[in-house]
Amino acid sequence: MTLALFLVTLLCIALALGAGMSLAWLAWRRTKNSGWVDTVWTFSVGIVGLAGALLPPTGADAIGSRRAMVAAFACLWALRLGLHIARRTRGITDDPRYARLLQGWGADAPRQMFVLLQKQALVSIPLGLAMVLAAANPQPALGPQDWLAVVVMAVAIAGEATADAQLRRFAADNRGPDNPGRKVCEVGLWRWSRHPNYFFEWLGWLAYPLLAIGAWQWGWLALAAPVCMYWLLAYVSGVPPLEEHMLATRGDAYRAYQRRTSTFFPLPPGMKPRVTSWD
Repeated sequence: MTLALFLVTLLCIALALGAGMSLAWLAWRRTKNSGWVDTVWTFSVGIVGLAGALLPPTGADAIGSRRAMVAAFACLWALRLGLHIARRTRGITDDPRYARLLQGWGADAPRQMFVLLQKQALVSIPLGLAMVLAAANPQPALGPQDWLAVVVMAVAIAGEATADAQLRRFAADNRGPDNPGRKVCEVGLWRWSRHPNYFFEWLGWLAYPLLAIGAWQWGWLALAAPVCMYWLLAYVSGVPPLEEHMLATRGDAYRAYQRRTSTFFPLPPGMKPRVTSWD
């Protein structure tokens, strides 16, 4: 891959993600429910990955192996996560993370929201690039590293789906004024981490560097995807606003949960977690 082709690839990814987040903005404007933003984002990134698998910039021809893996990863990830978020969004009036921002923006909310979503598209470029680079790896034969990527992605999708299902069942069992139940979910994977769904989401992005890194120098750039996803989840749009929301709505029950449960990386129940800025 030449530098010129790499820059063209980056531009195509950026334009595709920008268009996707413009659709997310339109969905929010029409429904007034910002939960649809993450649904559209998920499918947008998945489409970029699928396109990168079918039309890699280097013309790699191993459609039956590595490119097929990337296509399968992109489709499985986007369908599972996108449909999960869509299902959750249908049951709410707004996403509390975005709702707080929208309230603060006041009459300028439409413009501010559009800018925010285009920023999300910008920071998502490393994710799309990693998928494209994985599919474009010119190394013809699959090796142990490629099969390890399959294991990593399988564990990530299964783990995130399990965490989401456990939280959904907990919410259903503790809903309503006649059955207030427990305030904080501490069942299954949620005893090991306060955000196991975020952990497994991050884990899945490690699969693409495993597919991309090989006999060419461009593959190492795929490492930007798990680094970017960890930064977003742990420090920007994932853990901090959700922890703030949970403290506001769950109070001391959530503070006690913070003291005994790891923030991001799963640790055995009762093991003292690392102190962080949001603990």
